[in-house]
Amino acid sequence: MEYLSSSQINLYSQCSLKYKFHYVDLLPKPFKPSGLAFGSAIHSALSWFHRESMTNSGVPLEKLFKIFDADWYSQRAETEIRYKNGEDEMKLAFLAKEMLSLYCQLPPKKAKGTDVSFSVPLHEPGNDKNPLIDIEGVIDLIEEGDVITEFKTSAQMMDSREADESLQLTIYSYAFEKLYQRPPRALKVIDFVKSKKPKLITLETRRDAASYQRLYGIASQVLKGINQKVYFPRTSFWCKDCEYAAQCQTWRGN
Repeated sequence: MEYLSSSQINLYSQCSLKYKFHYVDLLPKPFKPSGLAFGSAIHSALSWFHRESMTNSGVPLEKLFKIFDADWYSQRAETEIRYKNGEDEMKLAFLAKEMLSLYCQLPPKKAKGTDVSFSVPLHEPGNDKNPLIDIEGVIDLIEEGDVITEFKTSAQMMDSREADESLQLTIYSYAFEKLYQRPPRALKVIDFVKSKKPKLITLETRRDAASYQRLYGIASQVLKGINQKVYFPRTSFWCKDCEYAAQCQTWRGN
């Protein structure tokens, strides 16, 4: 393997067989869960919004809605969207625009970078030699003042424990230190909660050397499992939305 990402680590930890289907076998997905499509369209709209904000003093809300509509259409044109009970494309589009309106009412953020790609070597803390592997990813937003912001869309509100334990934020903090030779001032999650009355929740957290030691330990064990071809299904609530449910049911360990 050339690199690991937070998506790969989380997917292998969640269900190593799904990891195999996606990253090793490269099986096509017959559908996309509505939550993934919705989150992607929201992220695209926010990315455009912050890029525009870096050069323009004002960004019309209606233009932001059009950017969302274009990506939402693209998501639906690419593949079948599997909606949950009570959902449809119009309801989710309306919900997204309510959420984007709420976001634009927050105090403006001075963006230093948006969709910031990185690839850095993953070292065990205290050992600058012999990196385990490169770790790659994309940071949603870096605000002026060295604040890393990650955007989430969720059906249930995140809490501070989830922010404190987020491996993705640990990786972003680690990568920031590698790239800029200083720690970020703060890590922030803005959670777009898909409740009947949508709301935005902002959570702030930090990381330290112990967090990076844990990251190294998790990544090393995930890498060991992948290299040794250890794959097996893990039954959980995620199964009901899994794109590979049919393949999983017929899998016999081969």
